[in-house]
Amino acid sequence: MPPADTPPHKTAAPTAGARPGVPGPAPAPRGDAAGPPSGSPRAAAGAEGAALDAAGPGALLPGPAAPAGRPRHGDGGALLDRVGRWAPAATPFGIFRLVPLAPADDLALVTAWMNDPAVAAFWELAGPPEVTARHVHAQLSGDGRSVPCLGLLDGRPMSYWELYRADLDPLARHYPARPHDTGVHLLLGGAADRGRGLGTALLRAVARLVLAHRPRCGRVVAEPDVRNAPSVAAFRRAGFRLDTEVELPDKRAALMVRQRTDPTEPAPPRP
Repeated sequence: MPPADTPPHKTAAPTAGARPGVPGPAPAPRGDAAGPPSGSPRAAAGAEGAALDAAGPGALLPGPAAPAGRPRHGDGGALLDRVGRWAPAATPFGIFRLVPLAPADDLALVTAWMNDPAVAAFWELAGPPEVTARHVHAQLSGDGRSVPCLGLLDGRPMSYWELYRADLDPLARHYPARPHDTGVHLLLGGAADRGRGLGTALLRAVARLVLAHRPRCGRVVAEPDVRNAPSVAAFRRAGFRLDTEVELPDKRAALMVRQRTDPTEPAPPRP
Protein backbone atom coordinates (compact mmCIF):
# COMPACT_ATOMS: atom_id res chain seq x y z
CA MET A 1 0.00 0.00 0.00
CA PRO A 2 1.45 3.39 -0.93
CA PRO A 3 2.32 6.00 1.66
CA ALA A 4 -0.25 8.47 2.94
CA ASP A 5 -1.28 11.28 0.61
CA THR A 6 -0.47 9.15 -2.41
CA PRO A 7 -3.78 8.38 -4.03
CA PRO A 8 -3.17 6.24 -7.09
CA HIS A 9 -6.19 4.32 -8.29
CA LYS A 10 -6.26 0.78 -9.57
CA THR A 11 -6.83 0.56 -13.27
CA ALA A 12 -7.43 -2.27 -15.68
CA ALA A 13 -5.76 -2.64 -19.06
CA PRO A 14 -6.93 0.12 -21.39
CA THR A 15 -9.58 -1.86 -23.21
CA ALA A 16 -12.32 0.29 -24.64
CA GLY A 17 -15.04 0.94 -22.09
CA ALA A 18 -13.47 -1.28 -19.43
CA ARG A 19 -12.04 1.40 -17.14
CA PRO A 20 -13.65 4.42 -15.56
CA GLY A 21 -11.87 7.47 -16.91
CA VAL A 22 -10.82 5.86 -20.19
CA PRO A 23 -13.14 6.66 -23.09
CA GLY A 24 -14.40 4.01 -25.43
CA PRO A 25 -17.37 3.33 -27.64
CA ALA A 26 -19.69 3.18 -24.61
CA PRO A 27 -22.45 5.68 -23.99
CA ALA A 28 -22.73 8.36 -26.61
CA PRO A 29 -22.60 11.86 -25.14
CA ARG A 30 -25.95 12.98 -23.76
CA GLY A 31 -26.65 16.46 -25.19
CA ASP A 32 -23.85 18.74 -24.03
CA ALA A 33 -24.80 22.41 -23.83
CA ALA A 34 -21.19 23.36 -24.57
CA GLY A 35 -21.60 22.23 -28.15
CA PRO A 36 -20.54 19.17 -30.13
CA PRO A 37 -17.80 16.92 -28.75
CA SER A 38 -14.32 17.89 -29.82
CA GLY A 39 -11.06 15.94 -30.07
CA SER A 40 -8.77 15.91 -27.09
CA PRO A 41 -5.58 17.27 -27.73
CA ARG A 42 5.85 24.89 -17.40
CA ALA A 43 5.13 27.51 -15.95
CA ALA A 44 8.22 29.30 -14.48
CA ALA A 45 7.88 29.90 -10.77
CA GLY A 46 8.98 33.56 -11.06
CA ALA A 47 6.05 35.97 -11.12
CA GLU A 48 3.48 33.35 -10.17
CA GLY A 49 5.55 32.19 -7.23
CA ALA A 50 5.81 35.76 -5.97
CA ALA A 51 2.01 35.98 -6.07
CA LEU A 52 1.46 33.06 -3.71
CA ASP A 53 1.60 34.95 -0.41
CA ALA A 54 -0.67 37.70 -1.66
CA ALA A 55 -3.19 35.36 -3.22
CA GLY A 56 -3.39 32.84 -0.40
CA PRO A 57 -3.81 29.05 -0.63
CA GLY A 58 -6.54 27.97 -3.02
CA ALA A 59 -6.66 31.20 -5.00
CA LEU A 60 -6.87 31.00 -8.77
CA LEU A 61 -4.22 33.04 -10.53
CA PRO A 62 -4.13 34.54 -14.00
CA GLY A 63 -1.77 32.82 -16.38
CA PRO A 64 -1.09 32.08 -20.05
CA ALA A 65 -2.98 29.33 -21.83
CA ALA A 66 0.31 27.58 -22.62
CA PRO A 67 2.99 27.78 -19.88
CA ALA A 68 6.30 29.25 -20.99
CA GLY A 69 8.77 26.71 -22.33
CA ARG A 70 6.12 24.14 -23.20
CA PRO A 71 4.49 23.87 -26.64
CA ARG A 72 0.73 23.87 -26.72
CA HIS A 73 -0.77 20.44 -27.40
CA GLY A 74 -4.47 21.20 -27.15
CA ASP A 75 -6.76 22.39 -24.43
CA GLY A 76 -8.74 19.25 -23.62
CA GLY A 77 -11.86 20.07 -25.58
CA ALA A 78 -15.36 21.31 -24.90
CA LEU A 79 -16.63 18.33 -22.91
CA LEU A 80 -14.34 19.33 -20.04
CA ASP A 81 -14.38 23.07 -20.66
CA ARG A 82 -10.87 23.22 -22.11
CA VAL A 83 -8.66 22.09 -19.25
CA GLY A 84 -5.51 23.41 -20.93
CA ARG A 85 -6.78 26.98 -20.57
CA TRP A 86 -7.54 26.78 -16.85
CA ALA A 87 -5.83 29.19 -14.49
CA PRO A 88 -3.08 28.02 -12.13
CA ALA A 89 -3.87 27.74 -8.41
CA ALA A 90 -1.95 28.80 -5.31
CA THR A 91 -1.34 26.03 -2.77
CA PRO A 92 0.70 25.93 0.47
CA PHE A 93 3.38 24.07 -1.53
CA GLY A 94 3.61 26.41 -4.52
CA ILE A 95 1.80 27.32 -7.72
CA PHE A 96 -0.01 24.37 -9.28
CA ARG A 97 -1.12 24.01 -12.88
CA LEU A 98 -2.76 21.26 -14.93
CA VAL A 99 -1.35 20.78 -18.44
CA PRO A 100 -2.80 18.28 -20.94
CA LEU A 101 -0.36 15.45 -21.56
CA ALA A 102 1.90 15.64 -24.62
CA PRO A 103 3.08 12.05 -25.21
CA ALA A 104 6.17 13.03 -27.21
CA ASP A 105 7.39 15.12 -24.28
CA ASP A 106 5.90 13.38 -21.25
CA LEU A 107 5.56 9.66 -21.92
CA ALA A 108 8.97 8.63 -20.54
CA LEU A 109 8.31 10.41 -17.26
CA VAL A 110 4.82 9.00 -16.78
CA THR A 111 6.08 5.51 -17.69
CA ALA A 112 8.74 5.77 -14.96
CA TRP A 113 6.05 6.73 -12.45
CA MET A 114 3.83 3.84 -13.52
CA ASN A 115 6.74 1.44 -12.83
CA ASP A 116 7.08 2.57 -9.22
CA PRO A 117 5.77 -0.41 -7.18
CA ALA A 118 3.69 1.90 -4.96
CA VAL A 119 1.89 3.19 -8.05
CA ALA A 120 1.79 -0.06 -10.03
CA ALA A 121 -0.06 -1.82 -7.19
CA PHE A 122 -3.16 0.23 -7.98
CA TRP A 123 -2.79 1.50 -11.54
CA GLU A 124 -1.53 -1.83 -12.96
CA LEU A 125 0.30 -0.11 -15.83
CA ALA A 126 3.87 -1.23 -15.09
CA GLY A 127 5.88 -2.23 -18.14
CA PRO A 128 7.53 -0.67 -21.19
CA PRO A 129 6.47 2.71 -22.58
CA GLU A 130 4.02 1.03 -24.93
CA VAL A 131 1.81 0.07 -21.98
CA THR A 132 1.46 3.65 -20.81
CA ALA A 133 1.17 4.86 -24.40
CA ARG A 134 -1.85 2.62 -25.04
CA HIS A 135 -3.49 3.88 -21.87
CA VAL A 136 -3.15 7.58 -22.69
CA HIS A 137 -3.85 7.10 -26.40
CA ALA A 138 -7.27 5.67 -25.53
CA GLN A 139 -8.06 9.07 -24.03
CA LEU A 140 -6.25 11.36 -26.47
CA SER A 141 -7.90 9.69 -29.47
CA GLY A 142 -11.37 9.94 -27.93
CA ASP A 143 -13.92 12.72 -27.99
CA GLY A 144 -12.51 14.63 -25.02
CA ARG A 145 -14.56 13.10 -22.24
CA SER A 146 -11.31 12.10 -20.50
CA VAL A 147 -8.15 14.25 -20.46
CA PRO A 148 -4.77 12.99 -19.16
CA CYS A 149 -2.71 15.79 -17.62
CA LEU A 150 0.61 16.52 -15.95
CA GLY A 151 0.47 18.41 -12.69
CA LEU A 152 3.17 21.09 -12.49
CA LEU A 153 4.18 22.51 -9.12
CA ASP A 154 6.21 25.73 -9.54
CA GLY A 155 6.90 24.49 -13.07
CA ARG A 156 8.08 21.03 -11.99
CA PRO A 157 6.18 18.03 -13.38
CA MET A 158 5.37 15.95 -10.30
CA SER A 159 1.98 14.29 -10.73
CA TYR A 160 -0.27 12.64 -13.28
CA TRP A 161 -4.00 13.36 -13.44
CA GLU A 162 -6.99 12.18 -15.38
CA LEU A 163 -10.05 14.41 -15.44
CA TYR A 164 -13.10 12.80 -16.96
CA ARG A 165 -16.80 13.26 -17.47
CA ALA A 166 -18.11 10.76 -14.94
CA ASP A 167 -21.65 11.11 -16.31
CA LEU A 168 -20.45 9.96 -19.75
CA ASP A 169 -18.18 7.23 -18.41
CA PRO A 170 -18.83 3.55 -17.61
CA LEU A 171 -18.68 4.62 -13.95
CA ALA A 172 -22.14 6.17 -14.44
CA ARG A 173 -23.60 2.67 -14.64
CA HIS A 174 -22.65 2.12 -11.00
CA TYR A 175 -23.93 5.24 -9.24
CA PRO A 176 -26.71 7.83 -9.75
CA ALA A 177 -24.70 10.18 -11.94
CA ARG A 178 -25.74 13.78 -12.50
CA PRO A 179 -25.09 15.79 -15.66
CA HIS A 180 -21.55 17.18 -15.79
CA ASP A 181 -20.24 15.17 -12.81
CA THR A 182 -16.45 15.37 -13.17
CA GLY A 183 -14.16 12.54 -12.08
CA VAL A 184 -10.56 12.75 -10.88
CA HIS A 185 -7.70 10.23 -10.82
CA LEU A 186 -4.30 11.13 -9.37
CA LEU A 187 -0.85 9.74 -8.78
CA LEU A 188 2.09 11.53 -7.19
CA GLY A 189 5.17 10.70 -9.20
CA GLY A 190 8.06 10.92 -6.75
CA ALA A 191 8.45 9.32 -3.34
CA ALA A 192 9.67 12.66 -1.94
CA ASP A 193 6.25 14.17 -2.70
CA ARG A 194 4.36 11.55 -0.71
CA GLY A 195 3.39 11.41 2.92
CA ARG A 196 3.63 15.15 3.68
CA GLY A 197 0.15 16.41 2.88
CA LEU A 198 0.85 17.36 -0.73
CA GLY A 199 -1.72 14.97 -2.18
CA THR A 200 -4.44 16.45 0.00
CA ALA A 201 -3.49 20.02 -0.96
CA LEU A 202 -3.52 19.20 -4.66
CA LEU A 203 -6.83 17.35 -4.51
CA ARG A 204 -8.33 20.37 -2.79
CA ALA A 205 -6.87 22.68 -5.45
CA VAL A 206 -8.05 20.56 -8.36
CA ALA A 207 -11.57 20.28 -6.98
CA ARG A 208 -11.66 24.07 -6.78
CA LEU A 209 -10.29 24.39 -10.30
CA VAL A 210 -12.97 22.05 -11.65
CA LEU A 211 -15.78 23.91 -9.93
CA ALA A 212 -14.40 27.32 -10.92
CA HIS A 213 -13.91 26.48 -14.61
CA ARG A 214 -16.87 24.15 -15.11
CA PRO A 215 -19.91 26.19 -14.02
CA ARG A 216 -22.35 23.45 -14.99
CA CYS A 217 -20.56 20.87 -12.81
CA GLY A 218 -22.08 20.50 -9.36
CA ARG A 219 -19.94 17.61 -8.12
CA VAL A 220 -16.37 16.33 -8.33
CA VAL A 221 -16.19 12.57 -7.80
CA ALA A 222 -13.49 9.92 -7.37
CA GLU A 223 -13.46 6.16 -6.94
CA PRO A 224 -10.28 4.98 -5.15
CA ASP A 225 -9.96 1.32 -4.23
CA VAL A 226 -11.44 0.78 -0.77
CA ARG A 227 -8.23 -1.03 0.22
CA ASN A 228 -6.23 2.13 -0.48
CA ALA A 229 -6.84 3.72 2.92
CA PRO A 230 -4.26 6.52 2.42
CA SER A 231 -6.03 7.58 -0.75
CA VAL A 232 -9.47 7.61 0.83
CA ALA A 233 -8.08 9.58 3.78
CA ALA A 234 -6.47 12.14 1.45
CA PHE A 235 -9.77 12.71 -0.31
CA ARG A 236 -11.54 13.16 3.03
CA ARG A 237 -9.00 15.74 4.15
CA ALA A 238 -9.44 17.54 0.83
CA GLY A 239 -13.15 18.05 1.48
CA PHE A 240 -14.61 14.97 -0.21
CA ARG A 241 -17.06 12.74 1.63
CA LEU A 242 -17.63 9.01 1.29
CA ASP A 243 -20.96 8.63 -0.47
CA THR A 244 -21.08 4.85 -0.82
CA GLU A 245 -19.06 1.84 -1.91
CA VAL A 246 -19.55 0.52 -5.43
CA GLU A 247 -18.56 -2.69 -7.18
CA LEU A 248 -16.64 -1.88 -10.36
CA PRO A 249 -15.33 -4.44 -12.83
CA ASP A 250 -11.79 -4.26 -11.46
CA LYS A 251 -12.24 -3.27 -7.79
CA ARG A 252 -14.53 -2.34 -4.95
CA ALA A 253 -14.38 1.45 -4.87
CA ALA A 254 -15.10 4.17 -2.36
CA LEU A 255 -17.22 6.75 -4.15
CA MET A 256 -15.89 10.08 -2.89
CA VAL A 257 -17.91 13.23 -3.62
CA ARG A 258 -17.12 16.94 -3.34
CA GLN A 259 -20.23 19.03 -3.98
CA ARG A 260 -20.19 22.65 -5.09
CA THR A 261 -22.29 23.49 -2.03
CA ASP A 262 -19.91 21.80 0.42
CA PRO A 263 -17.82 24.04 2.69
CA THR A 264 -14.49 25.09 1.18
CA GLU A 265 -12.66 23.32 4.00
CA PRO A 266 -13.71 20.02 5.60
CA ALA A 267 -14.97 20.15 9.18
CA PRO A 268 -12.22 19.35 11.73
CA PRO A 269 -12.36 15.80 13.09
CA ARG A 270 -14.09 15.34 16.39
CA PRO A 271 -11.76 14.64 19.36
